[in-house]
Amino acid sequence: MAPTAKSYDYIVIGGGSGGSGAARRAAGWYGANTLLIEGGRSGGTCVNVGCIPKKMTWYMASVNETIKGAKHYFYDVPDDVKFNFDKFKKARDERILRLNGAYESNWNREGIELVHGTAKFTGRKEIEVDLQDGSGKASYTGKHILIATGGYPIVPADVDGATHGITSDGFFDIEFLPKKIAIVGAGYIAVELAGVLNALGVQVHLYIRGATFLRSFDPMIQETLTKAYEDAGVIIHKNSRKLQKVERLDSPASTPAAGAHEKRTDGASPEKRLRITDHDGGRLEVDELLWAIGRAPEIQNLDLGVPGIKLSQKGHIEVDDFQNTNVDGIYALGDVTGQAELTPVAIAAGRQLGNRLFGPPELKESRLSYENIPTVVFSHPEVGTVGLTEPQAVERYGQKNLKVYKTKFAAMYFDLYPAEGRSKHPTQYKLICAGPEEKVVGLHILGEASGEILQGFGVAIKMGATKADFDRCVAIHPTSAEELVTMR
Repeated sequence: MAPTAKSYDYIVIGGGSGGSGAARRAAGWYGANTLLIEGGRSGGTCVNVGCIPKKMTWYMASVNETIKGAKHYFYDVPDDVKFNFDKFKKARDERILRLNGAYESNWNREGIELVHGTAKFTGRKEIEVDLQDGSGKASYTGKHILIATGGYPIVPADVDGATHGITSDGFFDIEFLPKKIAIVGAGYIAVELAGVLNALGVQVHLYIRGATFLRSFDPMIQETLTKAYEDAGVIIHKNSRKLQKVERLDSPASTPAAGAHEKRTDGASPEKRLRITDHDGGRLEVDELLWAIGRAPEIQNLDLGVPGIKLSQKGHIEVDDFQNTNVDGIYALGDVTGQAELTPVAIAAGRQLGNRLFGPPELKESRLSYENIPTVVFSHPEVGTVGLTEPQAVERYGQKNLKVYKTKFAAMYFDLYPAEGRSKHPTQYKLICAGPEEKVVGLHILGEASGEILQGFGVAIKMGATKADFDRCVAIHPTSAEELVTMR
């Protein structure tokens, strides 16, 4: 390494939520000399092409659902109320740019040095950055180095023409909604975007490998939400193996890379047209195809072999309970580790790591517990879950040591809807309790406001609440959430 390499207490590679949380805890709280290397827009996936723009789009879709249901509350709302998705997208993009600026302002205020570029290891504690501004390369050394580069959406390499489709990244480039879309996947992203697009009037074809989606969730959630989507008009292609072929039917000047989307400036809808051929030879013509089949760790440019960092069989960076890799002084967290790939998890892990490395002696054993992490799917309706699914609880405790409480009802909001309409908007809750003390080891909810409801109950379960604790809590009436403290 050249003698001009600048040295730091802490080098954080990746300025997304986890990396930002780690850097801010180290520099802002403890005064560590910190360098943050950001390869893209500040804020990472969550801010730019993840949680934030997704939730904003979910809100727009929810408004559209509310407008459609307003007639049941005797509002004279026309059936053909129009919305301007292109204007919404512009406003959403402007908001994201402001958040990018806020991230950088916070980093600057807390004494974090920011470098934009692509990093790679040139030694065990040595980093070289190809600077984004084109000015060349810069070298740095760090006593501690954290890898928090996140992941990227996968496009299948074995499907002919797969790159004619887009990923979740490209979804946020769309200025005009397609009339008809195919989505491949059964996880968070596929289900959330299918729900959003369907609520906005797009004909959605969802290709899933099994009979239900969200297969890591409790069976109650899988079955109820899959049926709710079918009732809402999503066309679900069940037991679907990989597609055979994707063909471009229009004549674009050039074919965009997967994840991109052509932009029009004349106010017209895009004229993209695709034909997909499924595993049985069936064909479907759509305006867009979205791949949501998972994410891979963003580590391909890091030269991890130089320091000798060990990877798992699935290609993630292996870490212990304290986010240590097998190389002393190099750490990893977030999606690159494959551990609970959620933004708040990466943030929490980054803060705990900062406490451990730079905090006072009493924090030297700080680490994140990956048990009982609450999570929400912003589907239509929402889903919230924390703890064990019923099959997981049976495996851990045995069926005879469990008591399961369930309830299914129509939320009061839908009381004025006709019976058929109420049945299409289910609310369903489940508590899974273990042992003679009936400790709550799993809570699963589906229905309106599940995200807001779950946050408080997540605290209770993290503290070890029992069914008796739930019973002792006075219900807030009339709410849906009161059902969780009155179940028998």
